[in-house]
Amino acid sequence: MRGQLKLVLLCAALALSAYAQSYNDGNVHLLKVQGNVYMLVGAGGNIAAQVGKDGIFLVNSGNGKMNDKVLAALKTLSDKPIHYIINTSSDPELTGGNEVLARTGAPVMGGNLGQSNHGAAIVASENVLNRMSAPSGQKAPSPDSLPGVVFFEGDKEIFFNGEPVITMLAPAAHTDGDTIVFFRRSDVISTGEIFNTVSYPIIDLEAGGSINGVIDGLNHVLDIAVPEHEQEGGTYIIPGHGRLCDEHDVLEYRDMVTIVRDRVQTAIKRGMTLEQVKAAGYTKEYDPRWGAKTGPGTTDMFIEAVYKSLKK
Repeated sequence: MRGQLKLVLLCAALALSAYAQSYNDGNVHLLKVQGNVYMLVGAGGNIAAQVGKDGIFLVNSGNGKMNDKVLAALKTLSDKPIHYIINTSSDPELTGGNEVLARTGAPVMGGNLGQSNHGAAIVASENVLNRMSAPSGQKAPSPDSLPGVVFFEGDKEIFFNGEPVITMLAPAAHTDGDTIVFFRRSDVISTGEIFNTVSYPIIDLEAGGSINGVIDGLNHVLDIAVPEHEQEGGTYIIPGHGRLCDEHDVLEYRDMVTIVRDRVQTAIKRGMTLEQVKAAGYTKEYDPRWGAKTGPGTTDMFIEAVYKSLKK
């Protein structure tokens, strides 16, 4: 059974490697998901775009390095302006395009969020605004790139293009300001950095993230998602990074993260040090698929974040 699991994970890792190569070619790729929702890949973090008679509604704006190509891709879908940009966290990979994309947009007059002064409305949780306003060790961004519509608790509901769009807090997950966005009629969920297919979770402890918050966020996505047949199809999920997914992909990821969390928790109860936990190989069978030795989210960084999160 263990050998079969390793084979499955190795095949998945090879498929993801091929995916990364094909979508890291300097272009922005556009994928129709279902309903009114599209997925834009290649501009840093994934962007979700809902398009219809009222205009364009974005979830995240990418890293800002591909703004022209993002706008060109959106032009192939609609000649209407961007009206909303939801930021699911404060990560530069997801918010770097805020200023330029919002400036090309237009306010929603009399909308259910009120009227903004100019451009598209940028919407996020209060903690996203706080962290973007005072980034640690970095220059503060332009005010035009900051969220102008902020919510503090519960869900933020917007009705746009004939569809309810529900933004839900997922506190203390990747950071303390993460949100999940659900396009209810299209049946598509955008998870931001709570879920991705290219690495273990990146848990920013300094920004209020935690391993249990990540698991809670993944469970929330699973509560919303409804598969069409044998956990396949049905609700589609746009991750922060990586390929389009369905409920089964999130279920696998949730189970993996939970198993690693439980192993580290048991090690802590036994009095093991961080270095001992890192050397124990608690992610060994999952490393071919999600592991990394370099980059922003290495396996060691994940284990360290889990350990320190649980030790609090």
